[in-house]
Amino acid sequence: MSRFPAARSQASKSGGLCALAMGLGLLAGGSGVARADPPLWRVVGPHAEIDLFGSIHLLSDATRWKTPALEAELAKAEAVWFEIPLGGAAQADAVAMMQAKGLLPAGQTLSALLPPALEARVLALAKREGLAPAVLERMKPWLAELELTLVFYQRQGYREDLGVESQINAAAPPSAVRGAFETLSEQVDLFADDPLTEHVYSMYETMDEIDTDPTIFDRAADAWRRGDVKGVEREVIAPMRKEDEALYRRVLVDRNRRFAARIEQMAQGRQRIFVVVGVGHLVGPDGVPALLRRDGLKVDGP
Repeated sequence: MSRFPAARSQASKSGGLCALAMGLGLLAGGSGVARADPPLWRVVGPHAEIDLFGSIHLLSDATRWKTPALEAELAKAEAVWFEIPLGGAAQADAVAMMQAKGLLPAGQTLSALLPPALEARVLALAKREGLAPAVLERMKPWLAELELTLVFYQRQGYREDLGVESQINAAAPPSAVRGAFETLSEQVDLFADDPLTEHVYSMYETMDEIDTDPTIFDRAADAWRRGDVKGVEREVIAPMRKEDEALYRRVLVDRNRRFAARIEQMAQGRQRIFVVVGVGHLVGPDGVPALLRRDGLKVDGP
């Protein structure tokens, strides 16, 4: 299971595979004909009301996910919080940061870092998707993985500007204060400093998902669009936890606890706040709503 969070989606307009897109930072395909009802939670404090909405970082223009109820809640927001800062300046900073941490030193090549069998699969995918191998050769494995998945998604019509964060940010009241739970540097550092062996292993998993189960994100996205939180958990969270418990705890559980602690502080205020984080952070027994409920907060929703 690939493991890139929202910063990677924003920074290079890409993501990993299913886990990234669901909010490790998911792509939503489908015709949009079925009824949309993506999950929405509400935290009720003494004076504050906080909506929690799970995002999918990249979407296709065929997806219909907005509902009158969702838009009504967003219109009331006095503050809107995202995982990371949004906007043109943040995008430029993210690209520069990714390049600084993701490009190989002069004289080194990607192909020299990969086992021959994996190198062959990577080059075959690049050729199939129209990505020049010379571009990949300058990249460390994790950045090359991003570029490959970016091209894979784009050729299927998925775009970041159609993703939930971009659309929520554009639709939110201009007067609403924008906030972020993490910095771009914090998200990039989650993985850029991992050992090479971890990056290679992740690339193997991404190649396997593309080759053997390329519709996994479509299934999870359909579950998200219908409000089927159990389906999202089954398709995204459970496999990640089974495959790598340590990674699951570092990428999801630890960050969920930080998000929940900040939301608990917000709940003591007097604002109406709309929170948007990857839906992977909101579902399951370790999701933010479950953590808030354990701490005694009233949380309405799935």
